[in-house]
Amino acid sequence: MQITADVFGQHNGQNINRYTITNAAGNFIQVSELGATWTNYNVNDHPLVAHFDKLSDYETTPFCLGMSIGRVAGRITKAKATIDGKEYHFDANENDNTLHGGPHGFANLVWKAEQSVREHDASVTFSRNIASSEDHFPGDLDARITYTFNDDNDVSINFSAASTATTLFNPTCHIYWNLTEGQKTLDNQLLKINSTRRLDLAPDKVPTGKFTKLAGTGYDFSEARDVPSALADIKSQYDKKEIDDIYEVKPSDSDPIAVLSDKASNRHVAIYSDRNALVVFTANPFDDSKPYNALATEAQTLPDAINHDGFGDITLHPGDLKSYTIKYHYYEA
Repeated sequence: MQITADVFGQHNGQNINRYTITNAAGNFIQVSELGATWTNYNVNDHPLVAHFDKLSDYETTPFCLGMSIGRVAGRITKAKATIDGKEYHFDANENDNTLHGGPHGFANLVWKAEQSVREHDASVTFSRNIASSEDHFPGDLDARITYTFNDDNDVSINFSAASTATTLFNPTCHIYWNLTEGQKTLDNQLLKINSTRRLDLAPDKVPTGKFTKLAGTGYDFSEARDVPSALADIKSQYDKKEIDDIYEVKPSDSDPIAVLSDKASNRHVAIYSDRNALVVFTANPFDDSKPYNALATEAQTLPDAINHDGFGDITLHPGDLKSYTIKYHYYEA
């Protein structure tokens, strides 16, 4: 295993480093200090994720491409929540809601990087102290995001944090996939999600608190199916043109919450998570006028959990350390 670094570009006059972790087979991932972003995943000379080759594109994209999202992924309804009996108001950055940690969330920050190389795996850990005055969540947050790549071509992302006051912590990586040769369309992209229901969403995409069963709908990926056929069913059944939905999943480190695959090749990626939700989003991050060519997966606790009983506990108390891991297992079958 080895790690190399290069200057990816400049952000606000500061050099931004990109780190390449390469394994014994010559496969690699790349991560960047801006947004603690996962910028590449390449196995057998095939890129598996959507990515830009220039830092400037990451600065301007509205798609959070590969970026770390936090303190809180997803939407917080009306940009407010009650924490330990006190109501807090956050920065609204989409309609009246707080999306992906607000305008000063993880994706907009420059992180400090540390490298660690072992015989069969290597890691880059991004760390940052985020003052409450900086992102307007309660508590000063010490956050760490560790990307690990190994000789089995597996990627794991660990998010951990401690806070000086009770706060919210529900981060994720906003990674976009296309396992197909050329990455031009999703025609051959298959998706399987181990889920039986999704969250019901209001028109502004915040959860209503209710769930909708998946069986018999275009949203049902309990068996692997190609994304375009699912989109066609969703269009006919719901008159919607995209997938931007939240699936309830069972946390597991042995059974994947989802599997992506390419029916024209043997490439698969299984996703494992220790939290109960997977957001799936179809997009074309490179040209919004063209058909979708990328599929985002965001493993997290059910969004807006602080405002809904039973969604999960995303509070982080002072003196505690909260840690979450998402694992991506590449295989050919």
